[in-house]
Amino acid sequence: MGALKDKFGYRTALVTGASSGLGRAFARMLRDEGLEVWSASRQPEASAREEKWHPIVLDLTEPESLLAAIEQVRREAGTPDVLVNNAGAGVFAGFAHFPPHEIPRQLQMLLTAPIQITHTFWPEMLARKRGAVVNVSSLAAEFPLPAMSLYTAAKAGLSGFSRELMLESAGSGVQVIDLQPGDFKTNFNRAVQKQPGGEAWEERVWTRFEEILEHGPLPTLAADDLRQALLKGKSGTVTTGDFFQAKFGPLAQRIFGHGLTRQVLRKYFRI
Repeated sequence: MGALKDKFGYRTALVTGASSGLGRAFARMLRDEGLEVWSASRQPEASAREEKWHPIVLDLTEPESLLAAIEQVRREAGTPDVLVNNAGAGVFAGFAHFPPHEIPRQLQMLLTAPIQITHTFWPEMLARKRGAVVNVSSLAAEFPLPAMSLYTAAKAGLSGFSRELMLESAGSGVQVIDLQPGDFKTNFNRAVQKQPGGEAWEERVWTRFEEILEHGPLPTLAADDLRQALLKGKSGTVTTGDFFQAKFGPLAQRIFGHGLTRQVLRKYFRI
């Protein structure tokens, strides 16, 4: 492998949330492509001192940690050729009893921090007319997840941010990808903060979440889809996941509209 390096001259990448799940799959794919990867997470693996692998500490909810991580990357790698904003976790609770203190925290982690990281490196990418920004949003941007209102809202905002950057960067040589994953077989549900005392419908939805994740595709599928999108060198929205979620769902929504889609989602999640 190494097509990304050969085709675009990419040599460095920054991937947030790279210690597990989709982030780890993205980071390993980029390393296998021959890039030096700065792997950012709250608890980077102490043993992960492998070739072309640079673990760094990053907590998106802590401004000081965010600034320190950005400065470390700039010092060691300059502006990365590929930026993958992937890190994040959700809070599971009906909005009626959603913890108030988690509202700004969720928005900081899932929306504000990715925007801040992108803003740091964006001018240099435009100046050198080369690079790729991958914002990992979610199919939740189009298909809301019940009891995850702030996660859904933030991911929709991240998708909108990506689409706006696509307009600004047209013809610049900088690629912007809004990557929208469905449900993959990862530990995402373990990272979600499930609030106690939920209503009966919330428990049904949580059980459904666990069933879906258990039977989801492996993260390597998302990494392969991202690789193919990067190789095209074009900006755009890329959906990834099983056929029903990533292909049939978006097509059906375009045909039948949001009203029918909401009815289907209620049945799908057993609300």
